[in-house]
Amino acid sequence: MTLVGVGVLLIGIAFLILAIFLGHTLNNLAGILGGIDKTVQQLPKQMDDVMKETGNIIRESNHTLADVNEKMEQLSPLFYIVGDVGNATRKLTSSLVDVTDSMKTKSETGKELAGKNNLGGVYGSFALGYYWLKKRQQMKKDRSEGEFTGGN
Repeated sequence: MTLVGVGVLLIGIAFLILAIFLGHTLNNLAGILGGIDKTVQQLPKQMDDVMKETGNIIRESNHTLADVNEKMEQLSPLFYIVGDVGNATRKLTSSLVDVTDSMKTKSETGKELAGKNNLGGVYGSFALGYYWLKKRQQMKKDRSEGEFTGGN
């Protein structure tokens, strides 16, 4: 064998090793492509299942939203009533503030007048006498009601 023959033999062995390596690689690639084929074949069924579930979720969401809207419609009058009560309370409170301010002004004026004329003790005496009179009348009324009902 000459050198050319040895070179051709080495090239042949290299091609044989290369062919074995490529065969093994292509065999692995064929297995991977087979797995991909199975996955792609199952994909339409899985997509149908996903779409069915998505449709169910949308239907349930619409039902829930309709239920919430119905309940909100039922509660709307209550909110209007609460708002009206709030407005009425605000108006009453502002009226009471006005009355309180006017009474404060009047009492301050009366206090100044009483202070100027030294009538504070006289007004206090009249107030005490009035309180005792009302208390005595209430006690008489309570006693007379007790006698009519046969109570103690």
